Amino acid sequence: MDRIYGFPDSAKNFHLFEDDEGIKAHKEYKAAKQGDAKAAVTLVWDLASEYLHKLTGEFHEDVVYVSPFAREAGGDNAIPPMLVTACVILMGGYGEDDIVQVERVYHTGADPMERMSLRPSFEGAVIKGQSYVLVDDVTNMGGTLAELANYIILNGGEVAGSVVLCNAGRCKEFVPEKRVVKLLGERFGDEVKNIFGIRKEALTANEANYLIGFRSPDEIRNRLAKAKKETVKRLRSKGIQR
Repeated sequence: MDRIYGFPDSAKNFHLFEDDEGIKAHKEYKAAKQGDAKAAVTLVWDLASEYLHKLTGEFHEDVVYVSPFAREAGGDNAIPPMLVTACVILMGGYGEDDIVQVERVYHTGADPMERMSLRPSFEGAVIKGQSYVLVDDVTNMGGTLAELANYIILNGGEVAGSVVLCNAGRCKEFVPEKRVVKLLGERFGDEVKNIFGIRKEALTANEANYLIGFRSPDEIRNRLAKAKKETVKRLRSKGIQR
């Protein structure tokens, strides 16, 4: 499925940390990332309870919190669904567990081009007209959340914003600057969509800023081909066959 929509300009996006050192330093991080629910409870309440409490009132009380149910190389990441639960308890609203990520994308340890080539897809019921807040533990390029936003909007929902523990991207905004989008169109035409299945307007700010560093579509294609080989090597080193 093409990514037609990105984050709306009206979305309110919040993060606690600006790099992943704060979350990785927690004693329960590794266990929680590998699927230990009790470890995830401890981590989320230790790190995020005060943060979420301060966000009370930022979103309507009827919003639905939803996380991209990502499967990491070591197991099921238990942090995002636990963060959804904490949002509901501390901020009000509802939690959603019907919308799920279909396939493993193994973004952990991936470089920007790998992340852009490994696009997740989602399935599950979206309530038409319902306002959703996207929740995740760590975002880098913002691509996974953008794919989730696209899925929700395409199916009749609305995206009110996001709540993440760590926004590790170079740019902390999700919506790209209009001048960058315009320059991408002038330089590459429709090739960004042809190569990645993403409309240039639906790119995240970090994706757009990354692609503007290339001089031609062929240069992007060559780097993409190399990235796909790097992905195979990276996953094989972890014992994963794709």
